[in-house]
Amino acid sequence: MKRSLIAILLCAAAVYGCDFLWLRYRMASNRNPFGSVTYNVYYSVKLKNGKTEFSYAGQQTFECSRSMFPQYMEKPCWYASRKKDLQIDIDSGDPHNPKLF
Repeated sequence: MKRSLIAILLCAAAVYGCDFLWLRYRMASNRNPFGSVTYNVYYSVKLKNGKTEFSYAGQQTFECSRSMFPQYMEKPCWYASRKKDLQIDIDSGDPHNPKLF
């Protein structure tokens, strides 16, 4: 059981490492290692009275890596292109929370 678990972990680390090295090679040879996706951005503002207000912020373009796994703090393009909307939650605070004041 231990050997199979170690083998699986080593294989996963090898695949991740190869993906990282392939992206580094594409960066060094200037072969377009990063792409971009466009999201419709919405702000969800929680008001002090408990209601939520939505505001459309337009379309914004975000960078993604062309790899199998997240690299350099960027989502892979195949995963990032799955959703079209990005909701950013903003909380204005709870006026009944005494720790805030």
